[in-house]
Amino acid sequence: MSELSIKNSQTLNNILAPQITEKATFIADKYNQVTFKVRKNATKDQVKQAIELMFKVEVTEVNLLNMKGKTKRRGNNIGKRADWKKAYVSLKPGQEINFVGD
Repeated sequence: MSELSIKNSQTLNNILAPQITEKATFIADKYNQVTFKVRKNATKDQVKQAIELMFKVEVTEVNLLNMKGKTKRRGNNIGKRADWKKAYVSLKPGQEINFVGD
């Protein structure tokens, strides 16, 4: 494997999944931003490179948020979901990411 493809695969591993919620669709329509779940150690530059490489779009800005895991309880057992990181990715005007895959 070449050094370039290894670097690309490491970059692409930072994106875990798109967040498709009511809030995410509202933000996508109003501000032309897309929301992703990313690795906890991902940086803004890594997320930007991964999105541009994966979806062939131009990213103007990336905002990252650390999300705290919820505390859950079932009977006497108390547990906690894992903490995770969310990325709001701003796209250039006129560009969009289609998750349906038409």
